Amino acid sequence: MGDGARYVRAMAHATRTLTSAMPERFTLPKYKLRVLDGPGAGTERICDRRLVYVGSAPDNDLVLEDAAASRCHLKIEGERQGYRVRDLSSKNGTWLAGSRLVEAVLTGDTTLRIGQTRVAFELLSEVHEVALSLEPRFGALIGASREMREIFALLARVAGADVTVLVQGESGTGKELVAEALHSHSTRANGPLVVFDCSAVQPNLMESELFGHVRGAFTGAVAARQGAMVEADGGTLFLDEIGELSLELQPKLLRALEKHEVRQVGSNERKRVDVRVVAATNRDLAAMVSEGTFRQDLFYRLNVIRVVLPPLRRRPEDVPILVQHFLEEAQARSQDKRQMTVSFETMQQLQAHAWPGNVRELRNYVTRATVLSSGAELEMRLDTQPVTDQGSGAGVDVRYDLPFKDAKARLIDVFERTYWTRALEAHGWNISATARATGLHRKSLEYVIKKLDLKRPAKS
Repeated sequence: MGDGARYVRAMAHATRTLTSAMPERFTLPKYKLRVLDGPGAGTERICDRRLVYVGSAPDNDLVLEDAAASRCHLKIEGERQGYRVRDLSSKNGTWLAGSRLVEAVLTGDTTLRIGQTRVAFELLSEVHEVALSLEPRFGALIGASREMREIFALLARVAGADVTVLVQGESGTGKELVAEALHSHSTRANGPLVVFDCSAVQPNLMESELFGHVRGAFTGAVAARQGAMVEADGGTLFLDEIGELSLELQPKLLRALEKHEVRQVGSNERKRVDVRVVAATNRDLAAMVSEGTFRQDLFYRLNVIRVVLPPLRRRPEDVPILVQHFLEEAQARSQDKRQMTVSFETMQQLQAHAWPGNVRELRNYVTRATVLSSGAELEMRLDTQPVTDQGSGAGVDVRYDLPFKDAKARLIDVFERTYWTRALEAHGWNISATARATGLHRKSLEYVIKKLDLKRPAKS
């Protein structure tokens, strides 16, 4: 057995041992983070989550308006002993009582200096419960990190409850796997699991595809169609990319969920349906509600239980166990009987990589590398030359080595970043002026800026 294989197996064993040794449930006090000085002085956040991130990037739980703060500066993670603050290799460090810290356990009120900003950490009298699964997987979802095991514990708790679940997360984080796991662990496991991708259906056909139609309901309707909700009767309906559902169709979906019945296009009769709904999105539905592009009542109906999947870059400790799993998967399908290994250096590179396509991208990388590696060791360099096409002359950069959905998401991301960066630059990074000029609600533009992590260039 090579050093790489031993390293991966040792990591997997260590995480299993650690997991089994941890308590299943414990309580922690809520706490307040309060910015004492600097541009954001007075900003407060009440934290009732086990894991909180602080930094200058807009996707942090506490965003600091401090040029000396790193994008993802530190994290505060709840443990049985208290809250552990860990500096995330920040440029200017995290300081506690005059000393620069790597990590420390906070057991009482204190003050942290982050860049040039002082932030008060204040424990509150209220408590919240933390539950961590004892297993590093749930269904096809895999992860030994506390973040994932916390999600596994929640999924195990709600799987049999037959409540609606809203799953949020970036593309490739495993939202459909959550729906599959909830279905297979529920009382509906023997019923159908129907996937309806709201982003893959033409708007004029969406009502028919979702609710069904009778013969002759419209031109081309030569035969009746049941529709996704009727097909899912007795089982689970997974509504992927629910944020793409048209505003006109949202009240009809709300009625179907509330009344447990559908009316097919062209019919006056209503059919009873018994479905459990799991919805997923990578968009901020709360922001869409504020701007009027998503109904508030439908949002509340879907947001009974909310599951937020973290991006892979936020849980690098899961990379070894995922790589090992994908290696075993790839080798089981292959005629090649080589026992692939991963060197310590390669694993470090894999853990340091941002993985914008998240777990799906890591799986694709391992699959390709397994096939293309010349020896028995996984070669990191294979992913540095993507297959693209710029032959149209329009500056299009298409990744043909990725699944369609991933390639499309990357292309849209490039367009959005280019469009909004240029629009903001044209209006001096004035958000209100840019929103007016582009026909977007200000709150929606603020969400776009946060999602794409757009930053105004520093003045030279």
